Amino acid sequence: MKGNVGIGQRCCLLFSFLLLLCNFLQAAQVPVQVNDQRPQHIISYGEIWQLEDATGKLGINDMLRPVHGERFRPSTSFTPKAHNINSWYWYKFKIRHHADSKKNWILEFFDQTIDDIQLYVTDGSSVLKSRRLGDSYRFTHRDYRHKNFTVELPNEKTEELTYYVRIKSSQSASIIVVLRNVKWFVQYALDEYLFFGLFYGMVIVFSLYNLMMYVAVRQRQYLYYVLYNLSIGFYEMTIDGVAFQYLWPDTPSLNQYSYGLALYLTSVFALLFTQNFLYLRSKAPRFHLALTVIIVLRSAYFIASFFYPVLFNAKFVEIVPLVAAFSAGVYVLQRGYNPARFFVAGYSFLLAGFIIKILILLNVSWLPYGPLTHYSLSFCFVAEMILVSFAIGDNIRHLRKKKDLAQKRVIEQLQVNEKLTNTLNKELSSLVEQRTGEIVAQAEIIKSQNATLSDMNSRLLEQAEEISRMNVLLEKDNQELQQNIEKVSRARVMSQDVDFEEFSKIYPDRDTCFKYLAELKWANGYECRRCHHTHYLSGQLPHSRRCSKCRYEESVIAHTIFQNSRIPINKAFYMLFLVYTSKGKISSHKLSEILSIRQSTCWSYGSKMKKIMESKKRSLKNAGDKGWSKLVFEEMSD
Repeated sequence: MKGNVGIGQRCCLLFSFLLLLCNFLQAAQVPVQVNDQRPQHIISYGEIWQLEDATGKLGINDMLRPVHGERFRPSTSFTPKAHNINSWYWYKFKIRHHADSKKNWILEFFDQTIDDIQLYVTDGSSVLKSRRLGDSYRFTHRDYRHKNFTVELPNEKTEELTYYVRIKSSQSASIIVVLRNVKWFVQYALDEYLFFGLFYGMVIVFSLYNLMMYVAVRQRQYLYYVLYNLSIGFYEMTIDGVAFQYLWPDTPSLNQYSYGLALYLTSVFALLFTQNFLYLRSKAPRFHLALTVIIVLRSAYFIASFFYPVLFNAKFVEIVPLVAAFSAGVYVLQRGYNPARFFVAGYSFLLAGFIIKILILLNVSWLPYGPLTHYSLSFCFVAEMILVSFAIGDNIRHLRKKKDLAQKRVIEQLQVNEKLTNTLNKELSSLVEQRTGEIVAQAEIIKSQNATLSDMNSRLLEQAEEISRMNVLLEKDNQELQQNIEKVSRARVMSQDVDFEEFSKIYPDRDTCFKYLAELKWANGYECRRCHHTHYLSGQLPHSRRCSKCRYEESVIAHTIFQNSRIPINKAFYMLFLVYTSKGKISSHKLSEILSIRQSTCWSYGSKMKKIMESKKRSLKNAGDKGWSKLVFEEMSD
């Protein structure tokens, strides 16, 4: 029991010691020394303390009060992170200045995506100097025309000053603060811009090279690769701050969307290039469909980001198109497409660089910070461009090899065809000679036969002329006979009692009836009923006539007994004929039976015809076979 009590007491003492140690470490913030022997120093771990302000209402005067100053905690990572985009973050660090320093010093903030940086220099109780920076302010407001945020430091006397930094960012930001002397900063900036020049120069060179390839061979994969390279360059310019410095220095609002647009274009053109370069449509249809779906989804995500800007911060989504393109390359390489090996190698570098960036965003403690990790993705982009260019060259060699093999096969086939052609020509020559002899013999026979045929042709020609003369005479006789038959038939129909079948042979259809009415109606010439003009044109209805002066059109049944008739015209003709020949004694029942028309209709039309016939009784007395035609026109009187 005593042993257990002793162990408990020792644990309590150890816990109390750890609490005192933590309080001591919190109370003792390590100041950064200005040292001419050390040109730069990254402020990290216990040198920088942080405080999250979820309300965003705390100011510098609040930070100088003990109640808020005690809330600061040392950074547990090499460089702290501002993860919550809805909060303001405060950072505090101390710098011990030395008046005997012979160099000018600056503070440099590396993350160019921070929207608002408020820097306050204090002596612990009051504010000595303040400065506002960030990508939400115009580039011309900066002290130095450099992509990073830089602030000159006072180093006029030996003292220890406390620096407060208030930060707000629309995306997760790394708080990388570096103390540098100006000389080192200038040298570093020149080296950095030289690296940028080389990198962007390589992007332009590779883009121009592939653009020339596209112009030469007109394959879309080269155009997609050009757009992909330019998108990579645009993305690097946005995250490095170079685009803000040179492209839109007076429009800081573009900084909120430029990197999202660059990432979207990079992903889409990378997938389009992958589809065309690896020939996924034929070599891997499922991968081709998967990449198409990813392009559509990525486009929808990009559009949604404008309505929900927080989606722009989810950079890790780019791992999906990257892994999809890498997997497609591995699959096609396993299927035996050799040019894919450089593609896979290049995307392996790109995948590694992206993983490093994700680890930096996750603030992994074991990952050392430095130029190599900061520019890891840029190095990987360069390696990927070089390897993919090798892949394109390998693809060209592969196509050239296939072309040479195809040409070789074509030449071999042409040689075989030439041998076959020579053999066939020899056989054809012998056959032609044999056939020529036969044709010559037949030609002699044909020559003698032609002489006989020529004599016969001359006789036939004489007979043909005689037959032609006879045909002319026969045709003339036939015309006269036809006219006589028609006259006789019409006269017979008009003068005798004939049935409807025989009557229909003379007036078989509507056109024949209209033609007869037109001849009967305008037998003495045409005269317009309105203007009495005598010239006319053909109307829209069959056999109608339109006045060429007033444009009045008169149909062939207008002003006749058949006007507004609803029964077929040939039956109406026959009804009129029957009424006339029977002298009006035929009944409506008989007309209905003969014409297959309702009795009421026959009664109506028969009554009308009998009435007209009665009114024209005197004129019909000696009319003969043409009497029924006098009943056609209603306006004719005695």
